[in-house]
Amino acid sequence: MRVAVVGATGLVGSTMLKILEERNFPLTELIPVASARSAGKKVSYKGKEYDVVTAEEAIARKPHLALFSAGGSISLELAPKFAEVGCYVVDNSSAWRMHPDKKLIVPEVNGDTLTKDDLIIANPNCSTIQMVMVLKPLHKEYGIKRVVVSTYQSVTGTGQKAVAEMLDERAGGNGHGVYPHRIDMNVLPHIDVFQDNGYTKEEMKMVQETCKIMGDDSIRVTATTVRVPVMGGHSESVNIEFEKDFNENDVREILSNFPGVVVIDNPKANAYPMPLDAAGKDEVFVGRIRRDYSQPNTLNCWIVADNLRKGAATNAVQIAKYLHAQGWI
Repeated sequence: MRVAVVGATGLVGSTMLKILEERNFPLTELIPVASARSAGKKVSYKGKEYDVVTAEEAIARKPHLALFSAGGSISLELAPKFAEVGCYVVDNSSAWRMHPDKKLIVPEVNGDTLTKDDLIIANPNCSTIQMVMVLKPLHKEYGIKRVVVSTYQSVTGTGQKAVAEMLDERAGGNGHGVYPHRIDMNVLPHIDVFQDNGYTKEEMKMVQETCKIMGDDSIRVTATTVRVPVMGGHSESVNIEFEKDFNENDVREILSNFPGVVVIDNPKANAYPMPLDAAGKDEVFVGRIRRDYSQPNTLNCWIVADNLRKGAATNAVQIAKYLHAQGWI
């Protein structure tokens, strides 16, 4: 099995390589891909060095699978070219997520909607992935009417330059202009570009992607997305209004039984999910589970996950594993 990783030198691309190795993905030939200026660089996989090649060289080698993390414009241009040679593409950008003919997949939530003909598959936004992992089993049990989410997102979600900027500011420097304002010792209620409706693109992604993944356009979602000066993962404060009433202990049990979700919820012992604890892990962690007493049938919770892993690379590799399990690659 020939596997291309497009954007192999970036933060998510390098994490994809790491997870492919950790999960012993059954590839026989690795094809790391990056821009022409990165061609000839080396990446390491299972103790072996591989030359980074251009997309044109990769397509000529007719890979069976391509994991993309190279930005939306590149995905729009190159994903169809990979698909033309019979390659399955799992794309981590926003390019295909809301395309009416493309599936938006979190394997534990809606992996069963994939078919053999889905050659271009969209990987959702990092903050959406971790939220729907909690919403899915609760929607099945209680019926979700409305979700209000505020995020606390790691600088790693912006990329390597943002991490360098925060560390430079922390060391007394002036940063590098990745963000419009200082990020260290600060909080920016601004992720991605502002839209005409006053929301950012990141906020609208969470609204639209949640309904598509859950397969239910009746779920109302409103979001405020915030960049915070941490590494390790994204955190979310989520308020969920249900059709039916619930018992908090039942909620904990339902979530504990859902694949890939871990409940950490013991306030008396100061036990709740944090980015430091989620870093390097593939699970979605949920805690601070409690009733919202301001209105009926409403729950508050706190969700944390490593945005580079389950929020991006791990989810993409899980999709690839699903394709392989079906015998399609």
